[in-house]
Amino acid sequence: METRASWTAALAALAILSVTYGAPLVLVVALKPIAGDLDTPRSIPALASSLAYFGTGLGGIPMGWVAERVGMRRVVVFGALCVAAGMLVSTQGGVWGLYVGHGLLIGLLGNGSFNAPMMTYVTRWFDRRRGTALALITSGQYIAGAVWPTVFERGIEHFGWRWTMLGFGALEVLLVLPVALLFLSPPPPAPAAGSYGAGPLPGRRVLGWPPNLVLGLMSLAVFLCCVPMALPAAHLVSFCTDLGFSAAHGAAMLSVLLACAFVSRQFWGWIADRIGGLRSVLIGSTFQAVALACFLATQDEIGLFTVAAAFGLGFSGIVPAYVLGVRELFPASEAGWRVPVLLFFGLAGMAVGGWMGGAIYDHFGNYAPAFVAGVAFNVVNLVVVGTLVARRRPLWPRRADRVLVGA
Repeated sequence: METRASWTAALAALAILSVTYGAPLVLVVALKPIAGDLDTPRSIPALASSLAYFGTGLGGIPMGWVAERVGMRRVVVFGALCVAAGMLVSTQGGVWGLYVGHGLLIGLLGNGSFNAPMMTYVTRWFDRRRGTALALITSGQYIAGAVWPTVFERGIEHFGWRWTMLGFGALEVLLVLPVALLFLSPPPPAPAAGSYGAGPLPGRRVLGWPPNLVLGLMSLAVFLCCVPMALPAAHLVSFCTDLGFSAAHGAAMLSVLLACAFVSRQFWGWIADRIGGLRSVLIGSTFQAVALACFLATQDEIGLFTVAAAFGLGFSGIVPAYVLGVRELFPASEAGWRVPVLLFFGLAGMAVGGWMGGAIYDHFGNYAPAFVAGVAFNVVNLVVVGTLVARRRPLWPRRADRVLVGA
């Protein structure tokens, strides 16, 4: 199945996501200026950011269905225009403008057209290197995180957060539309049920359990790991300024975190192709829990840069490994709805985590209790994922099994 066209589609998806994933980051970098300008607590703009994540996850379910029928190209064009409209609305209507612009336009209709539909689209181009391809395209999040925060911080300082949002909305349309129109070709036809690359036959039990029970446990697990994942992503800049560091250094720290995540995600994709999605999730989630706990152990600038880099190296492979797990455990014909459902719960976790960090800060006056809560969520996640991994067959068959297979 894999040809040069497969990698062309994957690189086009990477380019598009590297731009569109930047949309919610304007609000992350401008969290304190927006709260001050609108005279609100930080939980208000943090909630708008959470609505964008929640909307992205929810919108992926219907937009994934639409993309399967009208093609990825048209869905991406629609999503790009909605993101630009969301930036406009967010600058015009105060608090409710932020909520509608980010939750409905940027999240539900905008990035909801990119995230889950794009992952499903790219998996249809690959069979042998599916994990590597997923790692590549989802690294668009980290390219966006490495590039855009510093650009936004400079723009906010010189032009204000409103003009920065408007400028990004216009630039996003100019960059995304040509790539979508030129390079997002229809994927190859799906393999017939029971053939190579089609996954298990529909209706079969998964890990010895009903298929929807396994999907439900995977959805719970991705929610539990994305709550703590969102804390540094949404609050690192504000956390640094609370400790007395400049906003520019905080934005640079976020860029370091996401740049390290981009580099290591390629490694995690290579690992996932060899040991499977669920095992990769278990290892990555363990790294995430340890790194998140380290944010509680240091408050000097060099230490925080080190912890931010370690966090990026650890958590980056988790979400694409979940998607790979779905493609391994369930029929290919069901990917169009199972992948968006899983990613909805992941982005719901990101939404809860981003909002929770702001709400806990407003209550306690510091971020330490939020990081403690994040570690607790991560521990429960490890229990759920560990249960699923324990029900999988051994990675390498026992000698007796190999003899029987060979016979």
